[in-house]
Amino acid sequence: MPEIVQRTMVRAPLEEVFEMSLDLDVERVAGKRYGVRAVEGAGRTTGRIELGEKVRWRLRIMGFPLTHTSHIVELDRPHRFVDEMSAGAFAQFRHEHSYVPEGPQMTIMTDRMSWRSPYGVLGRIADVLFVRRTLSRLLADRNSEIVRRFS
Repeated sequence: MPEIVQRTMVRAPLEEVFEMSLDLDVERVAGKRYGVRAVEGAGRTTGRIELGEKVRWRLRIMGFPLTHTSHIVELDRPHRFVDEMSAGAFAQFRHEHSYVPEGPQMTIMTDRMSWRSPYGVLGRIADVLFVRRTLSRLLADRNSEIVRRFS
């Protein structure tokens, strides 16, 4: 399965960075490039998501509307949480979020995103042509918004 690993330094305490990362409103602001928003139908649409909760995301990629439902399957506050796709365009999707303090006012966020695209060879070609780039941008936009909120 393809994988993206991204590390981001945030000048803020571990607990605050972790809580900010669970906030769906951060995702909405960060996802403007792709029109990301939480919509009714799966669970929470605003505020902080918790273990066992789901959120249905709607976004546009290359002009095509997509829906992706995430389910928080693991949560170890304030060190780690994992969301997995329960419905959407991928055959499989998993996003692990890890947080490590680097002193009292610095946190290292590590995102590990893995997926399997549908449609066999066509899906693997899509991964190379645009899926990896799009997911990397979504992740970078989200993490930049978190860093910005602590600046």
